[in-house]
Amino acid sequence: MKVGVLALQGDFDAHRRRLQELGASATLVRKPAQLDEVEALVIPGGESSTLLWHLEQHGFFHRLAEFVRARPTFGTCAGAILLASEVANPPQKSLGAMNISVERNAYGRQINSFIGGVHWTRGGDPLEAVFIRAPRITSVGEGVEVLASEGSHPVLVQQGHLMAATFHPELSADKRVHAAFLELIGP
Repeated sequence: MKVGVLALQGDFDAHRRRLQELGASATLVRKPAQLDEVEALVIPGGESSTLLWHLEQHGFFHRLAEFVRARPTFGTCAGAILLASEVANPPQKSLGAMNISVERNAYGRQINSFIGGVHWTRGGDPLEAVFIRAPRITSVGEGVEVLASEGSHPVLVQQGHLMAATFHPELSADKRVHAAFLELIGP
């Protein structure tokens, strides 16, 4: 399987390395045409409005919207914001692919960033989660499964072939989140 990592902003290379550690063929995607070469995609964190600007400037937005409706996609932090159907604080355009609402920068400013353990619904030890100016999932709709939560707030969700995390699993030594995404893709 060949997994693409959107390489317009954020720590895309950390995602690529993690996927490769888990045995996936991972490639950086910088042009819309490269989406035709991958079976699945990771949309990394960064600043969501800046990422959105890059997507629109490079003719990526509509092509990416088509891709995420048909192929496995995992959005982390800003990527989760882009996958959401509703975005607040402030409202902004998104791909509208997942039945979730998110609030941008819900945990506060950069100084409020933290690393914490979150409840993993699949059992075992808590997941180490790195929250950097993180969004909060404020509601989940029909068809959305909560895979991990921080207190009463969902922080990792799945809807069909889509996953979204409000934290940065690529910055943790814990490989379970990326492994779960690869399981979603299949052999």
